[in-house]
Amino acid sequence: MSVRPELRLNGPLLIEQIRALGELGADPVDGGRTRIALTDCEKAGRDQVVAWMRELDLDIQIDRVGNIFGTLRSPSDQGDQRPLMMGSHIDTVTNAGALDGCYGVLAGLAVLRAYRDAGVLPQRSITVGAFTNEEGVRYQPDMMGSLVYAGGMAVEEALATIGTDGTRLGDELERIGYAGSLEPGAIVPHAYIELHIEQGPILEAENTLIGVVENLQGISWQRVEVKGNANHAGTTPTRLRHDAGFVASSIVAELRGIAMEGESTLATVGCMTFEPNVINVIPRKATFTVDLRDPDETRLVNAETRLAQYLAAIAQREGVTITTERLVRFQPVIFDAGLADEIEASARRLGFSHQRMTSGAGHDAQMIARIAPAAMIFVPSRGGISHNPREYTDDDQLIQGAQVLLDVVSRRLGVY
Repeated sequence: MSVRPELRLNGPLLIEQIRALGELGADPVDGGRTRIALTDCEKAGRDQVVAWMRELDLDIQIDRVGNIFGTLRSPSDQGDQRPLMMGSHIDTVTNAGALDGCYGVLAGLAVLRAYRDAGVLPQRSITVGAFTNEEGVRYQPDMMGSLVYAGGMAVEEALATIGTDGTRLGDELERIGYAGSLEPGAIVPHAYIELHIEQGPILEAENTLIGVVENLQGISWQRVEVKGNANHAGTTPTRLRHDAGFVASSIVAELRGIAMEGESTLATVGCMTFEPNVINVIPRKATFTVDLRDPDETRLVNAETRLAQYLAAIAQREGVTITTERLVRFQPVIFDAGLADEIEASARRLGFSHQRMTSGAGHDAQMIARIAPAAMIFVPSRGGISHNPREYTDDDQLIQGAQVLLDVVSRRLGVY
């Protein structure tokens, strides 16, 4: 389908590039791929994306935290024009699918290719960004590159971050050749649009092609440590135990109750370890993570407060010590209403079913929304599956999502 007579999306090439990038870091046994931020496999992905940017003769810039930007310059751009920006990330979780993040970056390049193939230029420059360490697997917090870019984290703090493998982020950027000189945030977007797979089941369940994302959940991450006393599992009466394992499990159950009573609140314990981790020894220590989410800030604060109150109460009752460490705290984001309206209008013009929705996952768009109008476009995820080798969206749906992106960009910017 042609979006405009002079601008046509090359859908087959977009799919080809998604598959080619998906081969980098691929596991031939289970079909997944692992491109953790700033590893050799992710460097290979970066090199490939930069090579595709060069094929489009883009102005390529890399900032100090490793964010990559490719810009198609407008004839009127004298170096001070705010570009319309598209983008996402190319790092993955362990054993991931091929679409999360990568689709948004490569669809952005497909939009720029439509201009190149037509031999025209936009009235405003267009930039495609690939942000560093969105997943936060090796270095925390997640969405780090876009957070630094938006001014929410100091560059030096990010560069000094120590990863789960003991490496320093700045050193790894140098090692793989992506320690750029551009100051993060130097390119201020006119607007930002991120195309992404939904990573949830709503669009598929509603038989809807396009999700017009108008807001994004707040996120609260904590690490909780419970310290009790180790003792013999067969000789210690229940009433005399200070059982860190029992306390941790009780907290997990309480979190489910908080979520069930909180309307839109979600609560997840994704990591948990016991010490000494022996079948016949009462655990002396339990360490676990808590992920709380809600699109409403008041409800998110209420969930945090209820959890804190429960921790204090059970610690006293069970004779244990509980400490918490905040890992991540992002408030809910409301995206730009005008940009969301444009996305909806494009979906309607192209005859695609669509609906307004909330993003349950965090994305780079929520950080860029701090400094520029931002919004997101979703396409369905089969079975709602993501962060998994079985992550899948039909090729036609991927192409149609990119057509919506091209329609929004071309109608907003036009051509010379």
